Amino acid sequence: MADGTDFPAGGDTAAGGTTAEDAALQEALAAVHVAIWGYGVVGAALPAESRDAVVACELAYLGLRDQLVGLLSDRQVEPVDDEPGHTLPFPVLSPVDAAALAVVLEEVASAAWTWVLDQAGERSTRVLAVAALSAAEVRAVGWRTQAGRTPPTSAFPGLPEA
Repeated sequence: MADGTDFPAGGDTAAGGTTAEDAALQEALAAVHVAIWGYGVVGAALPAESRDAVVACELAYLGLRDQLVGLLSDRQVEPVDDEPGHTLPFPVLSPVDAAALAVVLEEVASAAWTWVLDQAGERSTRVLAVAALSAAEVRAVGWRTQAGRTPPTSAFPGLPEA
C-alpha cells in the first residue's frame, strides 16, 4: 500500500496448500528454468562473437533462479524442479531464429512475472516482480531488434496482445 504496508494475503490458496503468491512464484521459477535451458539453444545457433548477450541473459536468469529458490525455501515451499528438457516452439536454424527464440523466452518470463504481480500480497514480491519484468522487457527489446521484429518494444510486457 502507499504507506509501505503489504496487502493482505486474504488466505487465497492454490493446490498443495500454498498461497496464490507462492504458486505464481513457482510458475515464475519454471519460466526461469525454461529460459536458462533455452539460452543454451540460442547460444548454440549464434556465431561465437555474438554470444556475449546470451551469456549475460543466462547469468541474469541463473541469479534469478537462485533468488527464487531461496525465497521459496525461506517460505517452506519446495521449489519446482527443472525439467530434463523442453520442446522448442519452432526449429532454430539461424541467428535470426535464435533471436526469435530469445524473444519467446523473454515474453514467457514476462507473462510469468505479470502473474506474480497479480497474485503478490507482499511488497517485496511486487518489487522483485517489477524488477524481473522490467529486465525481461529490456532484454526482449534487444532480441526483437536482432530478429527484425517491429515494434521492438511492448507497451504492456507480459500481457497478451489485443
